[in-house]
Amino acid sequence: MTAGPAGVVILAVSAAFLVGACIGSFLNVVIYRLPRGESIVSPRSRCPGCGRAIPAWENIPVVSYILLRGKCAGCGGAISWRYPAVELLTAAGYGAIFLLDGPGIPLLRDLLFFSLLLPIAFIDIDHRIIPDELSLGGLAAGLLLSFLPGGDWKGSFTGALLGGGILYATAFLYEKVRGAEGMGGGDIKLLAMIGAFVGWRGALATIFFGALLGAAGGMLAMRKGGEGLKTAIPFGPYLCVAALGARYLGGLFWGWILI
Repeated sequence: MTAGPAGVVILAVSAAFLVGACIGSFLNVVIYRLPRGESIVSPRSRCPGCGRAIPAWENIPVVSYILLRGKCAGCGGAISWRYPAVELLTAAGYGAIFLLDGPGIPLLRDLLFFSLLLPIAFIDIDHRIIPDELSLGGLAAGLLLSFLPGGDWKGSFTGALLGGGILYATAFLYEKVRGAEGMGGGDIKLLAMIGAFVGWRGALATIFFGALLGAAGGMLAMRKGGEGLKTAIPFGPYLCVAALGARYLGGLFWGWILI
């Protein structure tokens, strides 16, 4: 008995979900180690508290966290909820992207894009930095992938130049007017990378959505921190969320603009 079209889709999305969970486990390593200058390949995963090597059965995405009740089997120290959250978020993202893209080269391109944006967002939240390995490496990957079937190399190069250029000009003018740095170079490189994946239209939509999200987040941070306009917030996470919105809602955005 063969599965119908709906059954095939369910199986494919489930497979994408499981692959995403495993990728999410690796992204946890990237998020923790990359900003610390550590290798993301070796040594094997260890408990941050006691340094005990984590065996394979304790490293199953999400499942191990539940079975261990959020504690290290060696020292009993608490395991951050961030680990299963990243795994679930990556799994859900992979499943959703598969549904939206379907099989093909664009799917692989968008999965890589998502897999770059997620660790960038969390690293920027934790450390206020965006590693060049992710932004510049992603920029190169986005440009190279634009030459594959379904890609647009002209749009990719234009998007990278326009996205990075606009943010660079904004940062330059802000520093001249205010006499202080208002935007880091990491954000500029990030938007160049985003432009390489989503083109110039997507880059402009990302700036628009990112500005709205950043303004809303900034107002909340100012109310909570009590430092007023001096409150510093990482802009990278807002750009990452905005980039996904631009990738899948950019058509609606430009349709509204051009009405």
